[in-house]
Amino acid sequence: MKLYHVEMLHLLWLLPALISLLAYGAWRRRTALEKFAANPLLLQLNNQLHSGKRLGKHALLLAAVAFIVIGLARPAWNPQPQIVNREGRDVVFIVDVSRSMLAEDLAPNRLERAKLAIRDCLEGLSGDRVGLIAFAGTSVVKCPLTLDYGFFRMMLEDIGPDEISRGGTLIGDALRKALTEVFDEQEKEFRDIILITDGDDQESFPMEAAKQAGEAGIRIIAIGLGNENQGERIPVVDSNGRKSFLTYQGEEVWTRLDAATLREVAAATPDGKYLNVATGAFDLNAIYQEFIASARKKALDESRITLYDEKFQIFLAAGFLLLCAETLLTERRRQST
Repeated sequence: MKLYHVEMLHLLWLLPALISLLAYGAWRRRTALEKFAANPLLLQLNNQLHSGKRLGKHALLLAAVAFIVIGLARPAWNPQPQIVNREGRDVVFIVDVSRSMLAEDLAPNRLERAKLAIRDCLEGLSGDRVGLIAFAGTSVVKCPLTLDYGFFRMMLEDIGPDEISRGGTLIGDALRKALTEVFDEQEKEFRDIILITDGDDQESFPMEAAKQAGEAGIRIIAIGLGNENQGERIPVVDSNGRKSFLTYQGEEVWTRLDAATLREVAAATPDGKYLNVATGAFDLNAIYQEFIASARKKALDESRITLYDEKFQIFLAAGFLLLCAETLLTERRRQST
């Protein structure tokens, strides 16, 4: 037999407490009757009670509690070994953390919206290994491919513009970082890159890197964030909390979504997709489920598990029936006719 919640058996300590309470109640009742032993009417009423039936009611109550506690422990038996095959894909999130991602044309800003979308996406993952790269002027592998979504989520929280010392937006370098340092070069399929950026690459040859990924059988799903037409200024907050906007040679810097580059990057890979979010809303979990979760997956490993037939219903039903019997059983003697 297996108990899924064996800790519930600690509730059996209620039984001695309940026995003590019943015994105390019986002692109090007997003491009270003895004070009125001279009263014939009380003696006659006491004689109408059947002590054996009273003990029987107590026994039914205690047995009911015991059965209910055992039921709460979820007993199960009849073990049946089964083999479970785990399947999944390898997915690397490449997130732009350059200062332009601080633009507030998406609330609260482009970067935080991207991180929020990835966090929501993690809730729907099952079996896929995930990795994380943050990039600006250089690229950093924040999380290698893993099934530990908790660790991935912790690394995701840490990424920001201060993580990368060199400014800029080098998409091509980030793609090449994923190819050489994250993905297994022996694999030829079952691999995806989710690239989240506002584009505006600065001569890192992203098209060449995307073609290299496509030749390796890696699909790129690019998601473009930011205002594509008017653009947006980049906020800067000083040590006193005062907010201004980034300037270059005395003029404010405006950042725009470079959708054309991202569209070409995605198209360079097999079944690649470009999603022009711009300043609108997007559900990355839905995107993931549509394009990645539904795609073919590779067998990752095989494990043996043992399943049991849960029988807690039997014990809960027995406890309920015993409570009903305890309620219906009277303590009075049967009247002779």
